[in-house]
Amino acid sequence: MSRVCRLALTSFLIAPIASVVEGHPAGEHAPEPYAPAEQHRPTPLPDRLVLTWSDAPATSIDITYRTEPGVGPTVGEWIEASRVLGDHKRGDIKEAERLEGSSEPFTSDLGGARMHTVKLRGLKPTTKYAYRVGDGVNWSPWGHFTTASNKPAPFEFLYFGDAQNAVRALWSRVRREAHAESPRAAFAVHAGDLINRSESDAEWGEWHEAAGWLNGTIPTVAVPGNHEYRVKGLWPTVSGHWRPSFSFPENGVRGLEETCYWFDYQGVRFLALDSNTKHQEQAEWLDRTLSDLPPTKWTIATFHHPMYSAAKNRDNATLRKIWKPVFDKHGIDLALTGHDHAYARSGLGGPLDSDREENLATGLRDQQGKTVYVVSVSGPKSYPLSQAWDVSRSGSGVQLYQVIRVEDDRIEYRAHRASGELYDAFSLTKDAMGQVRLTEEAPDLPEIHE
Repeated sequence: MSRVCRLALTSFLIAPIASVVEGHPAGEHAPEPYAPAEQHRPTPLPDRLVLTWSDAPATSIDITYRTEPGVGPTVGEWIEASRVLGDHKRGDIKEAERLEGSSEPFTSDLGGARMHTVKLRGLKPTTKYAYRVGDGVNWSPWGHFTTASNKPAPFEFLYFGDAQNAVRALWSRVRREAHAESPRAAFAVHAGDLINRSESDAEWGEWHEAAGWLNGTIPTVAVPGNHEYRVKGLWPTVSGHWRPSFSFPENGVRGLEETCYWFDYQGVRFLALDSNTKHQEQAEWLDRTLSDLPPTKWTIATFHHPMYSAAKNRDNATLRKIWKPVFDKHGIDLALTGHDHAYARSGLGGPLDSDREENLATGLRDQQGKTVYVVSVSGPKSYPLSQAWDVSRSGSGVQLYQVIRVEDDRIEYRAHRASGELYDAFSLTKDAMGQVRLTEEAPDLPEIHE
């Protein structure tokens, strides 16, 4: 065979191999990214379902969802799950109750949609319900939710720090692993920065997709982070997606409806605070609210910016100066935060200088048996730890989720890696006099600092 023939044959054999190596067969065009406007386009079918509360969790539930523009009416059907018997091969349950909700047009950077809200009231405590939403013809699948007890009872909930980046690609596994760890969690707490760009409909779509049907079964409790805020005119304004996507209580500071609120769940008071703005107004509201309400055994707060920062070159001294005295006065037991893209957790420690303001380990331990502060991150973005953090447990470069179990006189806290391994643990016990004891239960494993 001549040299020319050999070269021609070699080229013929190599060309298809090179095409395969490049990721597509010979003679075909390379794949192109799926356009966000197509990927996240609404349809007549309900999507982005989220369960929340704007009223008592023992007797109510709110359902928000999205459709394409012009879809109506907004209808919800529900029935006690144990009553679903007989032949329902067409998907309808004739015994179900029906209620018409509300809707509003919504325009995002990807186009128009319609946002819907159905609010169910008068439900029975500690009862599992089946429900669906739609326009009367185009329905969501039937799903389940369970109402809370109307008296103190044990329960578990999930806590996530910032998801924010690569939400569909990498945060989704964290959300699903958390469900595998606690499949009967009562609700999921999100401490802000669910997404990275406040008005990106594609990023909001990724957040909804990453959690998927779980958002329609396990209620969401969320506070906005700085990435849920935008500057509109001269003032910071929460994302236009926030209020249509969720239905939270409006019992907080005026002007911060659905970003600052409180609710009680089975004997525990939960405080959701907006650390982006109106710090003084929220401190006054919090002091007044906790003074007026009957006390609960446990009080847990969640907000985005940590009282004590975990990342290098960060310190929220103003927030700490305004809010910490109120936390100390009312004995907030646990503060769940995000923002710093690292993990750190204080212990109760012994009484130290109560006026100390530095963002140091000694400052963190200056709680006199009152508050344990946690900073966590569930997404893949990571910051290096502050060198000042010499606390009970810390980490960087690690995605985490937390399972928190509350009983009458005990809180069990467990932080897990995205792959499920236990990373940190402690328990709080409270006696009849209100004295709290923290027991360290972290695994004997090295901390991750990357």
